[in-house]
Amino acid sequence: MTFGFAPSSAASLSSAASATRLLEPAEWAAAGIPLLRNPREVVSGLHSRHDPKPATAIVAVLDPDERLRASASFTSRPAPADGWMFRNVLLAQLRRVIPHDLRRRTPVRTAVLVYCREGDARWTEEDGAWMWGLRDACTLHGLRCGAYITLTRDGWQVLGEGRGGRRPNTVSAPEPFAMSEAPPPPPRTGGVASDVLRRAAAR
Repeated sequence: MTFGFAPSSAASLSSAASATRLLEPAEWAAAGIPLLRNPREVVSGLHSRHDPKPATAIVAVLDPDERLRASASFTSRPAPADGWMFRNVLLAQLRRVIPHDLRRRTPVRTAVLVYCREGDARWTEEDGAWMWGLRDACTLHGLRCGAYITLTRDGWQVLGEGRGGRRPNTVSAPEPFAMSEAPPPPPRTGGVASDVLRRAAAR
């Protein structure tokens, strides 16, 4: 599988410490991330629920049947891409919307991340930092680490898998919700994550 590379939209990760807090596409693909059975349905459902704009991240928890159990969206502030900072923000959001599964021997629920951003679908260092953050946040919350999906003007793409589509995208209208037969839980937005990112950017 071939991956493109584009400069990060965030500040460059120049220090060795920061460089360890991102995952390259090959590392991500080799990590055994579970495949979504119907990624378009998941992306469309989250897009309909949160109607994200560029710089918006959506973290969602799915049950073993890929039914949505919880989700939260928040806006990422301009700051150097750092997986440790992203991990803390994602963990704070997960703690707000769903109990942890740390008592289970094996995780049964899966967290996925959709990041809406400018640019094209090629991997960036910022994507790598989000991947690192998602993987670590899932470990600390007792969840399986699921797909990392970018949403751009060109459409959506599951990084590390090569699956994607033209709709939804950053300018398309939300489609009718279809991720679950059960009534969807209310979305969560903003809150702690925005404050965390603002404080981190100020340091």
